[in-house]
Amino acid sequence: MSVAVASRPAGHLFGMSPDRLFVVLSRLVALTALIVTLSILSPYFLTWNNLINVLRHAVPLFIMSAGLTVVVLTGGIDLSVGAVLGLSACLAASLIAGGHPELGIAAALGAGLACGLVNGMLVSYARIPSFIATYGMLWIANGMAYVFMQGEVIYGLPAAFRTIGTGMLGAIPVPILIMLGTLLILHVIMHRTPFGVGVYAIGGNPVAARLSGMPVRRRLVIVYVLSGFMASFAGLIVIARTNAADVSLGEEQLLPAIAAVCLGGTSLFGGVGGVAGTAVGALILALVLNGMNLLGVKTFWQAGVLGLIILLSVLADQVVGGRINRTST
Repeated sequence: MSVAVASRPAGHLFGMSPDRLFVVLSRLVALTALIVTLSILSPYFLTWNNLINVLRHAVPLFIMSAGLTVVVLTGGIDLSVGAVLGLSACLAASLIAGGHPELGIAAALGAGLACGLVNGMLVSYARIPSFIATYGMLWIANGMAYVFMQGEVIYGLPAAFRTIGTGMLGAIPVPILIMLGTLLILHVIMHRTPFGVGVYAIGGNPVAARLSGMPVRRRLVIVYVLSGFMASFAGLIVIARTNAADVSLGEEQLLPAIAAVCLGGTSLFGGVGGVAGTAVGALILALVLNGMNLLGVKTFWQAGVLGLIILLSVLADQVVGGRINRTST
């Protein structure tokens, strides 16, 4: 049996061992409890408009976090996703508002792909730790956004483009359909293709994956390119929803993205987890933030709550990680 197959045995659901699956199911229980609690504390929570608003906010968070999830599955981290989102959003908004929507979308996605490619090359070929490489890219992308925007705020995007952020298909918001489609595509890629199985193998045991003849470096590059692409795609959805873009757009996106990945049960040590869990994590985060806003919790306390969520999620990951053999999951 090859290393790639051995890293994720048959019968594991979503690439998770029973212990890891228990963690994700516990998140579903937490999600249910959160909904019940917020519906009791606030009479506005269970209104249709508020629930739609929660789902709309969860979409770009999930899309960005899904790309980050694939990186984390390899045992790495991408700290540049928020900055890449902001840079891509600014590029797109400038060109789209200027009457060039196709060029704006292409520029945004191209910027995300380029940033991801540089990250991947630095990590896989220059052997720079992912934390350092992507932290450097964070500052580069932020700096480029500041230079490009010159302190301006761009607003007034065409209605056709805004469909991906605010449109409706019957009674279903278009962003929700985009999220479901993205989830389905990534799930198939990660669990039904050699590339996806290889990502789990690299995260589970990179040395064994390399010795088995797997093109580890090439797949790592693709992983970071995918993360950059997903961050830029999320940026397009954000500006379509808000109808505006400025340099601060991506500055507060990194912490929620990491929190969504951790909440979804993806191990920060690599090799265990998946985008399905991240979707649950993104929904929990959106509900938490929405609930705190409804209850009038101050912004600085909200950041503290996100940090606490990350710490508790990582603690749970360590407890579970001590019970399972990660090379066999």
